Amino acid sequence: MGYRDTATKVRPGVMEKVMQFIQQVSYGEIVITIHDSKVVQVEKREKTRFQD
Repeated sequence: MGYRDTATKVRPGVMEKVMQFIQQVSYGEIVITIHDSKVVQVEKREKTRFQD
């Protein structure tokens, strides 16, 4: 199973949410949780660093 096979199986709103999070985060992580080959959760972890 390649990328093209799995890309068509992602629910419509999932990719939009991932892209939205990518645009919102300047520094941080986007974590995608998968269970049984299905995306069940997307987390946005944003970092804020302070200069001395």
